[in-house]
Amino acid sequence: MGDIPNIWKLLVIRFFSSLIPAYVIERLFWEDRGMTIQMVVYTEIIFAFTIVLFEVPSGIMADKWGRKHLLVVSALLSCSEFLILVFATEFWHFALVVFLAAIGHSASSGAEDALLYDSLLAKGKEKHFEKIVGRLNALDTISIIIAALCGSFLASRFGYELNYWISLGAVAISLGVTILLVEPDRNSREDDGPLPIKAYITDSVRFFRSNPGLCLVLLSGMVTGAAVNFIDEFWQIYLERLNIPVVYFGLFSAAVFFLRLPGNILAYKLKNVFSYRALLLGITAFLTAGFVYMSIMKDYSGLAAMIAVCLAAGIIEPLAAGYLHHRIDSSMRATMGSFQSLGENFLLTFTGLGFGYYSSRFDIFGGFGFIAALCGMYFVYFLLASKKVVE
Repeated sequence: MGDIPNIWKLLVIRFFSSLIPAYVIERLFWEDRGMTIQMVVYTEIIFAFTIVLFEVPSGIMADKWGRKHLLVVSALLSCSEFLILVFATEFWHFALVVFLAAIGHSASSGAEDALLYDSLLAKGKEKHFEKIVGRLNALDTISIIIAALCGSFLASRFGYELNYWISLGAVAISLGVTILLVEPDRNSREDDGPLPIKAYITDSVRFFRSNPGLCLVLLSGMVTGAAVNFIDEFWQIYLERLNIPVVYFGLFSAAVFFLRLPGNILAYKLKNVFSYRALLLGITAFLTAGFVYMSIMKDYSGLAAMIAVCLAAGIIEPLAAGYLHHRIDSSMRATMGSFQSLGENFLLTFTGLGFGYYSSRFDIFGGFGFIAALCGMYFVYFLLASKKVVE
């Protein structure tokens, strides 16, 4: 793919935007600054509601005015987030950071995949989309592992704040490379005129209603993505409850993210061996069992279940993204991707309320039990609803 400049730029952007040593001690840093689990859940809800407001409009803007512009905005907001966090001491500081993060996420969620697909399409190589998405996610994971290993060591030696300064430097590099991206040519693109939000939403809803199988595949991605999000956000507290020293957090984080690599890299091959329905049923069932075990077994074996859940979850994103992008027109590509992210954050809002409630009553283990129940209910629903519409 060396003849497509945007590919290597996206790879570099992914690497540095994920080289965030702050994440390995994020919950401990927040807790040290006075943020309880319930308060963190409130910020998750703020994040989700902000996504609801900005996700679809940002996707429409990316489709109409160009994907690069939205990616640059996202990178700028990432720099702002870490600068604020270094000095954050009050709930509203963290709430502001989450608000900015949600806007940045909205700006990039549909735009990145859309820019990648159109860059491949311009060279007649769109069939490699799942492969490149897998490689991007794999590099993402490698960067997270490096940051986690270094971050836990640095935090144990120098405290938490240094990790945030290093993270600010990494996202600044990502911003610099994002500015170098080239907007791919699109015949359907129209730069002038007002933003036709109503028309885009109407067309999107019509498209989803006429493709029930696509809706179910995307819903599977939303459910599993929302479920695994609570591992990403709260595994540090889970380890702390098991009295595991901070110096080992990096090793665990590395294991969690490293085991997502096989799924990301091999997803495009697995879809040629198994049907989408079989893969999604198997992954949903596996996640349900894993969360049940994590909620019941309050020992080191629960960590093994957490790692196994992440192994299975790594397959989902390339599958769902490829299923969508192979079936839509370039003029709606970012908008459709934004609808997927919007749905996932709707789920995060409601699951966050339940997760926060059961975590406050039964600690983090009760929260994971709630997620297990939701995954189990979705498994039954998908089993019945997908018989004739998902191949």
